[in-house]
Amino acid sequence: MDKSPDATGDVGIGKTGQLLDTYARGLELKAKLTLIGEGCRGSLSRQLFDKYNLRDGVDPQSYGIGLKEVWEVPKENHQPGLVVHSIGFPADNFTYAGSFLYHLENNQIALGYVIGLDYQNTYLTPYKEFQKWKTHPKISKFLEGGKPIYYGARLINEGGYQAIPKLDFPGGALIGCSAGFLNVPKIKGTHTAMKSGMVAAEVAFDQLKEGKDNATLDMSDYQKKLSKTWVYDELYKVRNIRPSFHNPLGTLGGLAYSGLDTYLLRGKAPWTLHFKKGDHEYLKPAAECKKPDYPKPDGKITFDLLTNLARSGTNHNEDQPPHLKLKDPELPIKVNLPIYDNPETRYCPAGVYEIVHKSDGAPALQINAQNCLHCKTCDAKDPMQNIVYNPPEGGGGPAYAGM
Repeated sequence: MDKSPDATGDVGIGKTGQLLDTYARGLELKAKLTLIGEGCRGSLSRQLFDKYNLRDGVDPQSYGIGLKEVWEVPKENHQPGLVVHSIGFPADNFTYAGSFLYHLENNQIALGYVIGLDYQNTYLTPYKEFQKWKTHPKISKFLEGGKPIYYGARLINEGGYQAIPKLDFPGGALIGCSAGFLNVPKIKGTHTAMKSGMVAAEVAFDQLKEGKDNATLDMSDYQKKLSKTWVYDELYKVRNIRPSFHNPLGTLGGLAYSGLDTYLLRGKAPWTLHFKKGDHEYLKPAAECKKPDYPKPDGKITFDLLTNLARSGTNHNEDQPPHLKLKDPELPIKVNLPIYDNPETRYCPAGVYEIVHKSDGAPALQINAQNCLHCKTCDAKDPMQNIVYNPPEGGGGPAYAGM
């Protein structure tokens, strides 16, 4: 029996495709309207973009990978309410990166480092950049004598105003980070996401109140109404900040332009800068790149990846189809290895991708899906766009608490 396109995935299938005792067919979901709010680079959103050409005429979405830890620190290191933001170190001048550090309650500190996925150096390792950032004396002074209790990672949208897609499609609409309403300079998007959901709900209510059926429901007013709210005004004013870092002077040029745009032009420049290609297209071949110098973890301020990964609480049922799939299983060795020296082994913040050698000595890509943090970096950054992320069965994944 063929599965309905409205059905969820079947569950209770083993990793080799066998039906387990827990097998159950997917449920058919029937609704007049569906609002898609599944976060940054959602699996359903990605399919809707392609099926309905929702990204035609707008810039490609750009992303940043954010890595975060929560620490418990000695009382003398703690300053409740203190907020510290930075840009740059340890990233090179042509890598967009910045940090945040927030002093919370109960002697806890939340800190993190965000790197734009349009970085060029195939040898850059976001996790190691994050660890190196913590060694800066302005940061390490807060952490000395403390201990990390949580670790995690996640993609964020950075395309801004120019990358907002068409928001409605037959039977529904995109809201929140599925559409990409993050204010990048502020690293803030919950307020814009909430407002988009409110406007979409108002339009949906009006449609349903009129008794329209599936054939006549129309959410096109949603984008029109949202574009007249402060959400579009706010994103328009900062539209040039992020793409301005694509310039011959790198970070220095981006900072100079951002200051001009923000304080002199007040976000009203008579021009709009654009992202001209996807993040994965910026990666340079290994022959053109230099390996960064990363210090060995000291176990006090900096930690190896697998030690920190345990703090995420991530876990998956191992007997299920892999939720990370390769469109072409041969590309990692045929293309990524000789040209880029397998960047997937570095950009992943969870050690999912690993090069192993078979009995005949030939290299092979091993996918340790059990480690996955569901950040979706691989889905966005792979140079051949060969990796596809889909949610795993059940509640598998990181068990974030206090993050």
